[in-house]
Amino acid sequence: MRTDADCENKEEEMKYILVTGGVISGIGKGVIASSIGTILKHCGLHVTSIKIDPYINIDAGTFSPFEHGEVFVLDDGGEVDLDLGNYERFLDVTLHRANNITTGKIYQQVIECERKGDYLGKTVQVVPHITDAIQEWVINVAKVPVTDDGKEPEVCIIELGGTIGDIEGMPFVEAFRQFQFRVSHESFCCVHVSLVPQPKSTGESKTKPTQASVKELRGSGLSPDLIVCRSEMPIIDEVKQKISNFCHVKPDRVICIHDCTSTYRVPLMLEEQGLIQFIGERLQLNIATPARPKKFMWKWRDLADRHDNVRKVVEIALVGKYTQLEDAYASVTKALQHSALFVNRRLNLSYIEATSLEEATKIENPVKYHQAWQILCRSDGVIVPGGFGKRGMEGKIAAVTWCRTTRKPFLGVCLGLQAAVIEFTRNVMNWKDANTTEIDPESPYPVVIDMPEHNSGQMGGTMRLGKRTTIFHGESILKKLYGNVGSIDERHRHRYEVNPEFVDKIEKAGLHFVGRDESETRMEIMELPVSTHPYFVATQYHPEYISRPLKPSPPYLGLLLAAVGKLQPYLNNAMASNTTSEDGENSDDDIVGILRRNISNVSLSATSTPVTPSHLSVKSPTVTD
Repeated sequence: MRTDADCENKEEEMKYILVTGGVISGIGKGVIASSIGTILKHCGLHVTSIKIDPYINIDAGTFSPFEHGEVFVLDDGGEVDLDLGNYERFLDVTLHRANNITTGKIYQQVIECERKGDYLGKTVQVVPHITDAIQEWVINVAKVPVTDDGKEPEVCIIELGGTIGDIEGMPFVEAFRQFQFRVSHESFCCVHVSLVPQPKSTGESKTKPTQASVKELRGSGLSPDLIVCRSEMPIIDEVKQKISNFCHVKPDRVICIHDCTSTYRVPLMLEEQGLIQFIGERLQLNIATPARPKKFMWKWRDLADRHDNVRKVVEIALVGKYTQLEDAYASVTKALQHSALFVNRRLNLSYIEATSLEEATKIENPVKYHQAWQILCRSDGVIVPGGFGKRGMEGKIAAVTWCRTTRKPFLGVCLGLQAAVIEFTRNVMNWKDANTTEIDPESPYPVVIDMPEHNSGQMGGTMRLGKRTTIFHGESILKKLYGNVGSIDERHRHRYEVNPEFVDKIEKAGLHFVGRDESETRMEIMELPVSTHPYFVATQYHPEYISRPLKPSPPYLGLLLAAVGKLQPYLNNAMASNTTSEDGENSDDDIVGILRRNISNVSLSATSTPVTPSHLSVKSPTVTD
């Protein structure tokens, strides 16, 4: 392992690890890249990451969720690929919009330079101008700090989206072919992730697809230093030897990552197969030691063990409009999983198409209608996440009505908050025509309106985006879950908001807006009083974006605690712990220490104690089963 003296006494050149993929897209390059970064971070290195998407879009902001899954939002308002969410969760870093490179961004930059005359009249071409722009972008972004300590990263992991051979990715492959000679040999390596199919008819591992993708990569001028084979089941040594022979790599540089119980296992599997030894030697990082410290990666190992050993189940229903593709709610799903582990439960998440809950479906397809309502009714809690457009809105409102009237734990996010406000004004305040101007611009009760300054007539990048401050007003459940702080910073992505003209009337009717922006005109958090409902909470911001495996998001944590009937005991213990806490804060070691103690208690007895989120400035209270 490296020491502080190594860092101080040696000015090290930035190290670059390029992760490419072959055979098929969606093979898991993002998880592999994140896992490599996780291992290096545990070795004491500062790691950053870059995701390259070869599409011509400037960013992911205008994508339909059915195209590439969710749009992930960063602190600076960047709308990026969901893989950057994986990087942030695995590495616990804060990335920037420049960490996501697209063909559109590169060409836009080059064309702007051409218009300004920066190329001095030369013919602007893919080579060298586009490829040079790619290289300069990577070099500049790799130096930007992504951790709270402000230190410059030492390793940059670059994921090249798509598969080798795609026509749109060729300029990037060419850029890195040149880049490997621009930096020293010890500062650049290539990791190729490829599929090894295992047809059930034969039971054999087929290496031809991997051979073909490596041949394509080598033909483009890049030779893989490490091959990561993705497969359904473990592959035997004979298969690794065959891949080694035909792909021109050493046998110990062929690693197998087969399907496993959770993505938390992937870093452990890579470490067990000698990744640290390879990276340390190949990039001369001084991290390759004969024996790992006893507690090396034990936090991550405990997290993976905990995920595998939890037995009790919590049922959560997600009511949305993009349920055909689970990646459309990737961060929501991860946030729910983080909180489920906290409360010692295995998450069983059911996706309900919002339109299936509407009366029109009852007429057109009664079986689908009743099945959707059965799933909703047997759930322990309900979440209505963000979205846009008219389709499914009435179904979401119907789900909110059911949660409010049956006292079922409910969390609304972004559009979910707007649906809850519309439902309350319609059914409690008797404003039957209450609506959002997104759906009904002529509504006599426009309780949700658009924000003119964030709607300039263009779709891309015109919403209220990025990290914003929310100030708590009065006492509330969510304020307690956040540790009784006065304000919080969370990430936003919305174009509509609660109409401030109706706020006073709505609050007098019993729905409280307990969190507002700094101008106090934008409603950020709404709740029903705990005397009325055990957990009826909604946020205009997206708390899932900064949830971490060991630091669950408080709104999601509240939903899961309420779903298992432990919210009030937790809050009572949290308040009691807060009054007796000397320093008022838990370190990461304290948090994971609590987690580690729970691993040995896989039977989930009444004494098990969960992890405390970093948001809470209290000692960890006990949640019993």
